[in-house]
Formats: sequence, C-alpha cells, structure tokens
Amino acid sequence: MGEEDGYLLDNARAEAGTRFTALSAIFDPPTFRRIEALGIAPGWRCWEVGAGGPSVPRGLAERVGPAGRVLATDIDVSWTREAAGPALEVRGHDVARDDPPAETFDLVHARLVLMHLPDRERALRSMIAALRPGGRLLLEDADPSLQPLSSPYEWGPRERLANRIRAAFRTMMAERGADLAYGRRLPGLLREAGLLEVAAEVYFPIASPACDLLETATVGHIRDGLVAGGHATEEEIERHLANIAAGGMDLATAPMVSAWGRLPE
Repeated sequence: MGEEDGYLLDNARAEAGTRFTALSAIFDPPTFRRIEALGIAPGWRCWEVGAGGPSVPRGLAERVGPAGRVLATDIDVSWTREAAGPALEVRGHDVARDDPPAETFDLVHARLVLMHLPDRERALRSMIAALRPGGRLLLEDADPSLQPLSSPYEWGPRERLANRIRAAFRTMMAERGADLAYGRRLPGLLREAGLLEVAAEVYFPIASPACDLLETATVGHIRDGLVAGGHATEEEIERHLANIAAGGMDLATAPMVSAWGRLPE
C-alpha cells in the first residue's frame, strides 16, 4: 500500500523494511499458531492478501509444500518479491479495487490490512469470493482503540512522552481513514458474511525488543508528519527515540484481533 491510497505507513519508505522485520517477530508466532490450528496441510492453495513483507508468504509456502500454491499480493510488492519461488507467486493487486483472482483457495489470510483500506467491505467480499467451498478465511487486524497506549504503565516522563506520541500517531491514522476499532468488528463481519465456525482471539504484545524496534521505525516513518501537524517537536522526537534506545520502557503495540471462519461446503 502507498500514500496515494491514504496509507500512512506506505511500503516505499526505507523504514518499511524495519517495520516488516519487527512485525514478523511480534506477530508471526500467533499467526502461524492459528493457521496451523485451521488445518493447513501439504497441497493447500493459499492467498496472502496485502503481504507487505516476505515472512508470511514464505511460511505458508513451507507448510503447503511443492504440491501446494501460495499467491501473495499487495499494491506494492517491492518487499515481497524476494520470496517468490516455484510454489509462491508474488503479484501486484489491490484487493479493494481489483477483481479477486480467478482461482479459489483453501485459505485466504490478511494481516493488518483491512483497517487501513477505504473500501473494506469490497475487500472483504473479494476475499470471501476467492474461497473454495469449505475454505478458511483468517483476518487479523489491529484495534488501537482497545488498548491505545504505547506505555501501559505510565509512571514517568519517558512514558508520558511515548503515550503522547502514540496518541498523535492514532490521530494521523484516523485522518487517513483508518478504522481504529476495526479489529473487534471482525467476528461479526464474518458471521454476517455467512461463514461458519466463527471465532476470534486477541494477541497483545508488550515489552519485547521487537516492540522497541517497531516503535523506533514507526516514529522515524511519521516524524515529518508529527512535526508538521504540531504533535511533537524535533527535540521531543529525538528524546523519545533516545529513551527507547536506553531500554526499560516496556512498550506495547496495538492488540491484534484474529478472527476466522469457514465457507459452507
């Protein structure tokens, strides 16, 4: 996704690679625990929507094996292209505007995608249309309104500054059209779409090196907007980055809601 589509954290910036590394470290373990619980097996056909970085497509390809297939799509595939291989196709595609692939899939997965899209409803319909009968849909999205703080234990000036910058980040995302409470809607949306066996869980990461890495990359990505919008000064941003580097702040990222369901046979 890119800035021309309203996405604040576009893939074209150098910080995107660091963000993908951090997001992979934080969220790949719960993502693949859920994918494995859904029964992924050799020979499955999977569509990874809004892939961003290469880690999830690669993990899917390892699980489906040479008899399976993984299609990884995004508007900007510059970070995903390196993952392409015999069982893994990388393709430019806008799930909110383009028709779904002509083929059908055993698993369709999107992580941290829908909350940012201007036409989430069309994107969801497109993903459901690409499921084979009995296929599984797994949607994972952040819910920053569920836990809005960067430092849940705000006990000093470092934490207060971190939380003020996180509040500004949320404001900037909302101004770009992101739905900051979208994650909690996912189970209801899947039921309304007619999927069966719908369930959900929430993963809330806190106090890991990857959380610090993600915060540093994100602030670097949006720092010009923070200053231009009057949310923070350059000195405050530098102080916040130095505080992160010093360690011991127990930073959190927004909770990720994972919701899944099965298309009727």
